[in-house]
Amino acid sequence: MSKAVKFSILDLSPVLQGADVRNALDRSLALAQHGEALGFERFWMAEHHGMVGIASAATSVALAHIGGGTKTIRIGAGGIMLPNHAPMMIAEQFGTLEALFPGRIDLGLGRAPGSDQRVAQALRRNLNTDANEFPRDVLELQAFLEGDERLGILATPGAGTKIPLYILGSSLFGAQLAAALGLPYAFASHFAPQALDEALAIYRRDFKPSAQLSEPYAMCGFNIFAADSDDEAEYLATSMMQSFVALRTGTPGKLAPPVKGYRENLPPQAQSMLAKTMQASAIGSPDTVLSSVRAFLDRTQADELIITGSIFDQVARDKSYSLAAEVRDLIAA
Repeated sequence: MSKAVKFSILDLSPVLQGADVRNALDRSLALAQHGEALGFERFWMAEHHGMVGIASAATSVALAHIGGGTKTIRIGAGGIMLPNHAPMMIAEQFGTLEALFPGRIDLGLGRAPGSDQRVAQALRRNLNTDANEFPRDVLELQAFLEGDERLGILATPGAGTKIPLYILGSSLFGAQLAAALGLPYAFASHFAPQALDEALAIYRRDFKPSAQLSEPYAMCGFNIFAADSDDEAEYLATSMMQSFVALRTGTPGKLAPPVKGYRENLPPQAQSMLAKTMQASAIGSPDTVLSSVRAFLDRTQADELIITGSIFDQVARDKSYSLAAEVRDLIAA
C-alpha cells in the first residue's frame, strides 16, 4: 500500500444481554470518544428496525447523542435506509445535525429496508414506495441539501448544507449508482463480502466525477477483533458470531457474552456460513491483525476501512480499537 488509508468506526450500538438501550447508546458514545482520541476519521451508526439487539433505529437521534459528547470526529449514518423515509425528512434531520455539529456530518444511504417486510410495512404504512426508486430519492435528497429552487420547497434546516452523501451497498447495484452519481461508495464487506471485488471494479471503471468528488473513493466494511493473543481475540469474536448465527436462524436477540470454543462446536453448516460471512475480518494478536489488514488492503486498494466488531466487554472493545489504531499507524509508516 502506497497511499495513507483512513480508518473509521461503524457501530451498530449493540444491546447487551442483561442491559438496556440506554446502556447501549452510552457505550456507543464511549466508543466514539475513544475513537476520537485515537484519531479515527469518522463514527457511523446504522439504521435497523424491529431488532431487540440494536439500539440505533432512530439513527439521527442517536447521532445527536454522539455529537454532543464528541468534538472533532466526523459522525454520520452508515446508513439511512432511504426507502423508509421521505427525502425531505432526512434532509431536515441531517440538516439539524449539521447545524448542531457543523462540518462533521456524513450521510450514507442504502436501499435495503433494514428489517423484514412486516416491519417495513409498519414503518411505511404501505409498500407502494419502491426500493427501485432509490436513485430518484437520492437525487431528490441531494437537491434538498443543495437548496435547489426547482423543488419549490425549502428543507429547513437542510437547504444549503451540502452534506456529503455516500452510497452504501452489498451488491453491484450500489456500485453502479455511486459511479453514475460520482459519490463515494461504501461496501458492506463486514457481513456480505461475496460481491466485493466485482463491485469495486465496476465502481472504479464507471465512475463519473461530480461536484462532490473528482475521483473514486471506496470504503470497505471490515471486522477487527484484536487482543494480546489469537486465542483471546477468537474468544471475544464469539459474541458477534453468535449474533450472525442467531440472525441466520431467525432468532436474533441481544449481544451474548463470549463462549470458549464456540465456532469449533457449531455444526459444519454454521461454521461454513460464518467463514463466508466473516471473510473480511481480522481476528487475533496485533501481528495477526496487521497481516490480515495488509492483505485485505492489497486486495481491495480501499481508500478507507470502516471497522466494526461487537465485543461484549467494554474494556476489551476499547483495547481492540486501540490495537487497530496501532495497526493503522504501522501501515501508514
